[in-house]
Amino acid sequence: MTISRRTALTLAAAAAAAPAVAGAKDPIAGWTVVNALGGLGDPNHPEATAVSARMLADAHASGQTAVNITLGYVFGEDDPYKMTLKDIAENDADIAAHSGDLIKVLSVADIARAKAEKKIGLIYGFQNCAMMGDDASRVDQFAKAGVRVFQLTYNNLNQLGGGSMAPETLGLTPFGREVVDRINANRCMVDLSHSGRQICLDAARASSRPISINHTGCRALTDLPRNKTDEELKLVADKGGFVGIYFMPFLNLSGRATAADVVAHIEHALNICGEDHVGIGTDGGTTQIDDLEAYKAALTKEHESRVKAGISAPRRAGGHPSLRRRPARARSVPQARPPAGGAGAQAGPDREDPGRRLRALCARHLGRLNFREARRWPKQRP
Repeated sequence: MTISRRTALTLAAAAAAAPAVAGAKDPIAGWTVVNALGGLGDPNHPEATAVSARMLADAHASGQTAVNITLGYVFGEDDPYKMTLKDIAENDADIAAHSGDLIKVLSVADIARAKAEKKIGLIYGFQNCAMMGDDASRVDQFAKAGVRVFQLTYNNLNQLGGGSMAPETLGLTPFGREVVDRINANRCMVDLSHSGRQICLDAARASSRPISINHTGCRALTDLPRNKTDEELKLVADKGGFVGIYFMPFLNLSGRATAADVVAHIEHALNICGEDHVGIGTDGGTTQIDDLEAYKAALTKEHESRVKAGISAPRRAGGHPSLRRRPARARSVPQARPPAGGAGAQAGPDREDPGRRLRALCARHLGRLNFREARRWPKQRP
């Protein structure tokens, strides 16, 4: 069975989504909230090609101000360059058709405008730079078209270097360095989510500007290749960059991540990187699943298709981890160290209510926004 890229990303995004923390008051009212990796999609209609009223209503209700959406080639048999150009045009058309709800984000000023006008800002991002072919100057073309985030690789190997499924010794290639230089010159973001360890370290060192890992977890807590080592996390932070923690199965070796796992990985990242360098990239949308059994069947087929294509992230055997039964004695998340200053108890699935713990983390670390790096974005299109 062949699964389209749009279907795969929509289903994966829904699998990533976690229940919201319930509360009498909206804990993020008045905040400017940016999801470092998410999207507009409906897991109940994954093949839908147009933005629906429900997608927009759910995005508004979530409280997010802006979201980095994945467009262009990620994997598959399509021509990467032609597919990417087509996808950019389609997303531009979606924004034009829903100008009362959506804004294309080209600079930090557009995020502020989205907040002021109660719209959703869409940040264009790639999850693979295969569409560069052998021409690094294509970065200029895509930047002019509004792309602001350039993830260098997906899970597999491309002409820039090795993804998380490639041998970890495969670093940034000479062509990859050319691409990084062009991304820097256009004042856009180099992203190392899905990358292998060595290319992440190489790119962080090669980049003249801060880079991001906008959706990942901490390998010190859960030793899976899609998660990042402390060495990678610290280097990105030391270079002024950003790390986003995702809501994905990779946060727990059982494949069944919970809110406690999310909190534990956020706390660990805060300890390694510092509060100015950590946020959230859910890798998920905001529309809920209506028919769980139908969704499970679609997700199983999607996972099988990814395995056959050789681009499914490494994980334990047994099908998509979100669909497996929880083992009787699932391994706990290792205890995260308390944040600097000793505030708060250690995180873990058998500790205090994770919802209360997450609210405490937000109040302590995320209540103020840091636009230091955002101000470096271009004020106008490059």
